[in-house]
Amino acid sequence: MNNIKDKTLQGTQTGSKTTERIFRGSKKRRARWKLVSFFLALAVVVLCLLTLTVGNTFYSLPEVFRVLTAGGGTDAMRFTILTLRLPRMICGLLAGLSFGVAGYLFQTILRNPLASPDIIGISSATSTAAVFCLLILNLPNSVVPAIAVLTGLLVTLLIYLLSVTNGAFSQSRMILIGIGVQAIANAFTNYLLSRAAEYDTAATLQWLSGSLSGSTMEKVPVFAVCSGVLFVVVALLRHQLPVILLGDAFATGLGVNLRKMYPALLASGVILTATATAITGPIASVAFLAGPIASGIAGRGQNNLLPSGLMGAVLVLGADLVGQNLLPARYPVGVITGLLGAPYLILILLRLGAKGR
Repeated sequence: MNNIKDKTLQGTQTGSKTTERIFRGSKKRRARWKLVSFFLALAVVVLCLLTLTVGNTFYSLPEVFRVLTAGGGTDAMRFTILTLRLPRMICGLLAGLSFGVAGYLFQTILRNPLASPDIIGISSATSTAAVFCLLILNLPNSVVPAIAVLTGLLVTLLIYLLSVTNGAFSQSRMILIGIGVQAIANAFTNYLLSRAAEYDTAATLQWLSGSLSGSTMEKVPVFAVCSGVLFVVVALLRHQLPVILLGDAFATGLGVNLRKMYPALLASGVILTATATAITGPIASVAFLAGPIASGIAGRGQNNLLPSGLMGAVLVLGADLVGQNLLPARYPVGVITGLLGAPYLILILLRLGAKGR
């Protein structure tokens, strides 16, 4: 009898220690997540300030604040800061947040590091629609974002329907079909460029490379409202993301309605991607890189939606500063991010191949 009591006591103590370790580990992971999020947010603020101060002419922070708050400074200073740098900074910030959040949503839902909007064809299809509207239909710039968003939704719906076999949705099938759609969209875009007038292609090619040079204050309100609404929607659904990572069966067992959750999250990611692409062009690899990098430094197995969005903003704003100020020639932001994404894509493919996936 005493042996049974001793064993029971030992089991209780062991369980208590295990529970204590779990809570202690969870507390450490939460503290790490908060610390990483704070420093990423701080990095975003620093990059925003650098975008406003650094360029052909350097302006100090007091000069920038005086222009922004009191309308002071010379005419050249106000033009440079208010007309050129401020919209560039805002569009870069919103685009980075949008691509980062959208990439994390797709990679979480499809549970695959390759499942980002620029890999599975959504960004390419959106770009093709925008190029068609600009070069062939000659539609005004105010109409293009709406058509681009609608095209992104329709293409995603098509990819999703083609990914369903025997009534079951296949994540791997969706990725493969998306890669095929990307190839088709890129080919059609190249055809449109070859048929367009020579004086129209220069600006279009710059936009296709992913550039903040065309940012204007007229684009900011619509971009900010669309992105803000979607950020709120995603924030309301964010608690379901860690559960989805555990698998469909486990998520369903915990009461998550996947038939409603998947379309809502996918639609949010598509609209974020399409809106940002319509404004800044398809900035390469940001959606692909932001989530894995953020999860690597903030810790996996938890909701890294916020760090992914902030990392996307860091990538866009940082790459734009490098491309505009630190190289012998000026390069669009998409060229710099593309150079970062290519080696990582090769690394991911090698890892997946080694695992037989």
